[in-house]
Amino acid sequence: MSALPEHTAHQQPEHVPAVPAGPARPGLRERKKARTRAAIREHALRLFREQGYDATTVEQIAEAAEVSPSTFFRYFPTKEDVVLQDDMELLWADALRAQPPGIPALTALRRAVLDAFSNLSPAGLAQLQQSTELMLTVPAVRARSLDEFGRTIQIISAMIADRAGRDPGDLTVRTLAGAITGVAMSTWFGAGGDLNRFAEEFEKALALLEAGLPL
Repeated sequence: MSALPEHTAHQQPEHVPAVPAGPARPGLRERKKARTRAAIREHALRLFREQGYDATTVEQIAEAAEVSPSTFFRYFPTKEDVVLQDDMELLWADALRAQPPGIPALTALRRAVLDAFSNLSPAGLAQLQQSTELMLTVPAVRARSLDEFGRTIQIISAMIADRAGRDPGDLTVRTLAGAITGVAMSTWFGAGGDLNRFAEEFEKALALLEAGLPL
């Protein structure tokens, strides 16, 4: 488990918004942030492969990415988060916006999930596979992943609310987001690290949820 300064547990990551406010291209500052975040994560995963998760320090990651440790913690509050906070949520959001209007939110999200996985680059797929393996094999990352599911509910709520023109805090929106996250958790752990199996079973599980979970 990583030894991190105590204050970092209370810092918020300088994270590129998962659901941008509109279709406009991000500004220069946001693009620089996205590049810095991607570089930190890329070097972190490379170091984890080369020398192991536990043997890699935040200082080593920061040095490789040519940033300070304090900059690392502005983007990722803990070392575990550099594994867990990938860009799948951004792909989901873009794919969801591309779905035609007028179809139910759950149907649109199910189709968006399929599109997001099918549009992953080989490099993106390899990163996701490595993150999955680390989550399943490193106790500290696995424990932190439970907190990450709470953030996922907020992100999915924002996606659904944006599409439906409702408030993210709406009970119906939050209930649907929680149900989708529960389905994701069930299929994620059931797939045992096999991404292809996860993608297939997640889509099928969302279809069952969409059909009212007939038994």
